[in-house]
Amino acid sequence: MLKNSCKLALKKMKHWMMPEKAKTSLATFPSSAEIVSEPLGVVLVISAWNYPFLLSLDPVIGAIAAGNAIVLKPSEISPATASLLAKLVANYMDSSCIKVVEGAVPETTALLEQKWDKIMYTGNGRIARIVMAAAAKHLTPVVLELGGKCPVIVDSGINLQVATRRIIAGKWGCNNGQACISPDYIITTKDYAVELVDSFKCELELFYGKSPLESKDLSRVVNSNHFARLLKLLDEDKVSSKIVYGGERDKSNLKIAPTILLDVPQDSLIMNEEIFGPLLPIITIDKVEDSFDLITSGTKPLAAYMFTNNKKLKEKFVEKVSAGGLVINDTTVHLAEPTLPFGGVGDSGMGAYHGKFSFDTFSHKKAVLYRSFAGDAPLRYPPYTNGKLRLLKALLGGGILGIIRALMGWSKA
Repeated sequence: MLKNSCKLALKKMKHWMMPEKAKTSLATFPSSAEIVSEPLGVVLVISAWNYPFLLSLDPVIGAIAAGNAIVLKPSEISPATASLLAKLVANYMDSSCIKVVEGAVPETTALLEQKWDKIMYTGNGRIARIVMAAAAKHLTPVVLELGGKCPVIVDSGINLQVATRRIIAGKWGCNNGQACISPDYIITTKDYAVELVDSFKCELELFYGKSPLESKDLSRVVNSNHFARLLKLLDEDKVSSKIVYGGERDKSNLKIAPTILLDVPQDSLIMNEEIFGPLLPIITIDKVEDSFDLITSGTKPLAAYMFTNNKKLKEKFVEKVSAGGLVINDTTVHLAEPTLPFGGVGDSGMGAYHGKFSFDTFSHKKAVLYRSFAGDAPLRYPPYTNGKLRLLKALLGGGILGIIRALMGWSKA
């Protein structure tokens, strides 16, 4: 994906940079206009640990394409990658245009004290508030790529095997649930839940074997702190009894097996914070339509997914659910489509990037109007008579009929 972003920017950059022609109105006739993209200046990119190359360098590609200088701050939670990024960027890129700053909280705090022309942060809402507060002191605009509890609605009457496999790929195949667009919980009907759980059991065993903790295709949890956080969610009294599959853990290797929970209480910890790990609760409802109210009662997620063959349900899903992105009959794959903006809404973030959206995010769209010395209308200048006022109003209104009425004295000043 990172290589694809580079190739796309190299191929399309000249086109992205071209001034965009804009229409003009009678109010400025004769004139022409265009929208010119210009670099913002010096930008700060603070990236996340879960996809440490992609989430560090993908925004940088857009920032470079738009003509900015960049300081990149990789996450200290993936220190080996951060160190390698610093080495590679110093060796292969222009150090007067891009620098990598390694470190943890003190270094990030020092960076945030500086004035930037834009800050892009990928991570969680708690740190995002700190970033935004620091940016506000300098009136610096921000792009925040956050997360949230990404729901998956599963309707009946679908190809259940394909649906289950695609949910598994988006949940456990993507860093064992450690992804901002990873399915966080499933909503399905009471009548369909048992069939869905059975399908998960079958497919998960097929993919990861009878001993998933030994599978080479299952990612570790990133560190001991996150491992402990996930066990706290799983071992809560009202939750641990709801496990219907999995639950095994290996502390020494920081591995947790794919775990499915059925009908966990809505007031449990696992249903009130982003899971960001291999635990997948299933919530049951009476009718699929009830899922929309359940989703909209919470904060807006970075992504939402639905599996259905029902055309009306698809339309209602798109109409009712507000999220950074929606996918119907799959999970997470919208991330790979550069023609779609990737970003959140509400608590899941602000701003978007990928493809041309990255270029636009790191550009200022400058309005330019060209006029000659011809067509200098006296009605712009004092003294203002009723006739001038009538014509000015008509010109600003932009209608030919209004201008004719003003010239004929048929309209009020």
